Amino acid sequence: MRIVLMPNLTRKEAFGVTAGICECLKKLGAEYCFSSDFKNEFEFTGAEFLPLKDAVSGCDAVIAIGGDGSIIHAAKLAVTDKKPILGINAGRLAFMAGLEDNELNLLSRLIEGDYTLDKRLLLKTEVIDANGKIISNGYCVNDCLVTNEEKQRMAAIDVALNGKNFNSWLCDGVLVSTPTGSTAYSLSAGGPIVDPELESILLTPLCPHSLVDRSLIFRPDAVITVTSAEDLPLCISNDGAEPVIIAPGCRAEISRAELTADFIRIKSDNFIDILYKKLAQRR
Repeated sequence: MRIVLMPNLTRKEAFGVTAGICECLKKLGAEYCFSSDFKNEFEFTGAEFLPLKDAVSGCDAVIAIGGDGSIIHAAKLAVTDKKPILGINAGRLAFMAGLEDNELNLLSRLIEGDYTLDKRLLLKTEVIDANGKIISNGYCVNDCLVTNEEKQRMAAIDVALNGKNFNSWLCDGVLVSTPTGSTAYSLSAGGPIVDPELESILLTPLCPHSLVDRSLIFRPDAVITVTSAEDLPLCISNDGAEPVIIAPGCRAEISRAELTADFIRIKSDNFIDILYKKLAQRR
């Protein structure tokens, strides 16, 4: 088995955890490599160093080391080549991590093929101009956020569902998330916790100027269209990435992606086990 390692070295524990992973993989007889960007840090491991795209396309699995943000970033690189991903926690909560930093001995199960795959729903976002031309597109593992370009003021946002006008909000923004993302920003915004095996799309208005608006859960084949209710630009950000402008007259369409993110599950704990274990740290 050939594995590409993708550490987030801004996490103070990530270097040590990554070095430990290399030692384990070496003992197990697995091949492993890094992006060329990490050659100075990990040349001592004896790993191969390749351009990132070549490393991912030529591997059997991706291991991301860090927190949820690191795992999401790696997953979005892995999905286009249909590679499975294992997250190893070197951050804080890391809901998406399959192993903790003290469980590296369980990597033997990965090499032996003793694991299952969690196929997680992804969102596809498109920014479309008045002529129907796609200006920008991307994928979300957790969520996409639509806000006013001027963050200091509320946004007037129109939302359509499957081509029909649905609602208008005066709010700080609209968050559309996957079930995987229900434990991230959506949870902080008052949204429901959804088992990631339940395929659905969540929509949460952020700080709406209303007494009655709540989060909504739609079928996985729903298409959500977001436009400005004013002659002002909005912006959309996928999983916290650099926002893309939605100019007046343009729209953002959010729907289920044709791809899935395939997360490697080595341990037998289920979603509820992970949920209570992780959130107990926040009590």
